[in-house]
Amino acid sequence: MQVITASQPEWIAPFTGLEPRQFRKLVRLVAKRGGDEIADGRPGRQRALPLTDRVLLVAPYWRTNLTMRQIGPLFGVSHSAAHRVIDTIGPLLALAPVRKRRIDAVAIVDGTLVPTRDHRLATPSKNYRYSTNVQVAIDADTRLVIATGAPQPGSRNDCTIYRDSGIAKQLADRRVMADGGYQGNPDVVMPYRKPRDSSGLPEWKENLNTTHRKIRARVEHVLARMKNFKILRDHRRAANTLADTVSGIAHLHNIILAG
Repeated sequence: MQVITASQPEWIAPFTGLEPRQFRKLVRLVAKRGGDEIADGRPGRQRALPLTDRVLLVAPYWRTNLTMRQIGPLFGVSHSAAHRVIDTIGPLLALAPVRKRRIDAVAIVDGTLVPTRDHRLATPSKNYRYSTNVQVAIDADTRLVIATGAPQPGSRNDCTIYRDSGIAKQLADRRVMADGGYQGNPDVVMPYRKPRDSSGLPEWKENLNTTHRKIRARVEHVLARMKNFKILRDHRRAANTLADTVSGIAHLHNIILAG
């Protein structure tokens, strides 16, 4: 017996954070990307759920982080069918690359630790858990996510992950702001550091640092909102699915923010 269905709009907002019209727009995008062409199960087997319900299944899974045996019965399917839906629909929700931008656009980048149970990639990190480091970049004005990096071991520093995750290439030719942990990346604007002799910074540099902190805090607010999707607080699936998950959640964040 199916409990949650997209045919009843009252289920959409609590489990996805989207308004019904935003959700319908998302379903159309997934269909355009080939969502209707993907069979749920073996070749020739009928889909257990229509496309709208399959999209709806993925969003609540990311938002609640229920297990497959919990999320499946809510949609009237087996846990293995729920797993197949997430594997096929999840990548189709990924963030689209930004094609146009203003000449004066500024990006802000920061990394966040995602507790990950797959130890093939996750490593012990400063949060005392096996985690991966995910880099996220936003537009400084709109606060929309414009790029996400490939997850890297959580024990590595932001300065190297910025390059190794591929996000540096995505942000090429942009002005990028970051915190002081991105040393060694000359294209990134960071706050002024105090001299090694412990002398203070001149007043003009302190004022610039204050402005820098206020603007850079916007990316931290975005990361906090993205972690309303609880799967980013405890990722139980294979580590190679995390990149699509982060990108999909960034896409949902943008839809919610843009209205």
